[in-house]
Amino acid sequence: MQLIFFNDTRILVRIHPATMSHGCKVEKGPIKHLEQRLFELPEDSFPWVKMWDDGELGLTILVSPMIEIES
Repeated sequence: MQLIFFNDTRILVRIHPATMSHGCKVEKGPIKHLEQRLFELPEDSFPWVKMWDDGELGLTILVSPMIEIES
């Protein structure tokens, strides 16, 4: 599974370190305005995404792979 994030916020978006430790493959540097970034997730997963404002540091994005559990 792949997710492409496009930064149209006019603010620098930093990638939270947990994104990588949760299993996503992504270039670690900040995402600049009008730049896109590819997040590669493990097979059979889907992205859970959260983005928040860190004040003067800009925005932070967390992408975490989730696996659907059948009930």
